[in-house]
Amino acid sequence: MERALGISQPAIFNNDQGCQFTSHEFTQRLEAAGIRISWDGRGRFLDNIFIERLWRSVKYEEVYLHGYEHVGEAKGSLAQYFQLYNTERFHQSLDYKTPHEVYFGEGKNKTEQAPLIHLKEACFLS
Repeated sequence: MERALGISQPAIFNNDQGCQFTSHEFTQRLEAAGIRISWDGRGRFLDNIFIERLWRSVKYEEVYLHGYEHVGEAKGSLAQYFQLYNTERFHQSLDYKTPHEVYFGEGKNKTEQAPLIHLKEACFLS
């Protein structure tokens, strides 16, 4: 962990209250690095249900199906997946609309006019 904190570190570390994140050893390292700690309330797992569902879809519909040879290939393939996921795929939880349609209030035919969220903003390919 020290090596990772030496490269880059967050101002605030937020996570659930799992024992691996509340142990004295773990929290002491964060505090020693000047990182503030924020925990979700107990029983707040439902707050993360949508993001957990997204990552499950990404893993089973994209990542596990491809044997990426290098990072660039993974980034390109994931970019295509998220393009489809956000602008073409209808979601039951969104009343059978696309995330793009719900967020921007536009139909999928207008995707060229509205900016899409860049992969770097997804916090997993930095």
